[in-house]
Amino acid sequence: MDLNDGNCLGSHGSHDVNDKSKDLPLLTRTSPEWGRAVLEFPIPLLIDHAFLEKKAANNALDMLTRWPGEPVPAGWVETMTGVARDEASHLSQVVRLLGRRGGKLARHHKSTYANALRALVRKGGTGEMLDRLLVSALIEARSCERFGVLAEVCEDAELAAFYKALYSSELGHYNVFLRLATKLIDREQVQARWSELLESEARIIKDQPPGIGIHSGTPIRPQG
Repeated sequence: MDLNDGNCLGSHGSHDVNDKSKDLPLLTRTSPEWGRAVLEFPIPLLIDHAFLEKKAANNALDMLTRWPGEPVPAGWVETMTGVARDEASHLSQVVRLLGRRGGKLARHHKSTYANALRALVRKGGTGEMLDRLLVSALIEARSCERFGVLAEVCEDAELAAFYKALYSSELGHYNVFLRLATKLIDREQVQARWSELLESEARIIKDQPPGIGIHSGTPIRPQG
């Protein structure tokens, strides 16, 4: 399996943050108002972001030995190792940013967005692995879209540059998970399930409560 070969579902031609999410297949788009609102609380946002990167690294490590069938598909272990390394590097960067700004990582964290998506994963067989790959791709795609929004509206030069760099990285991970799915599983089956999950993701992100997080709803500003 050549992971650099072939076209991905919903692939795009531009990696420019200025084009941010227009070529991603997401069915809803995040408003600049969300970005401006969460950036008013940079420390809680960075804490949430750190956990997002931690969970993404853990997800790739967990999938490292969960390839479908036998033998192990060529490139599977190397690809998951690479994703885990990238996410751990992002975690390290977020933690450094957090420390320089006087913040500290919390002990616990909950993502209602990611939990709702992972609840859609079917159990057993090819369906489970397909769903795990597609849910991973969806989370990366939404993260990419939101990092694009943050990079565009952020007035803090350091954070804006960081989010811009992350946009490109998350875009690559999104493509990797989709490419794995289409290489390992019948393309028509992948397309049908991808369409279903895109619709579910649109509902889930819309239903997120107000909060300060990469996948949260828009925070409610205090009155007065």
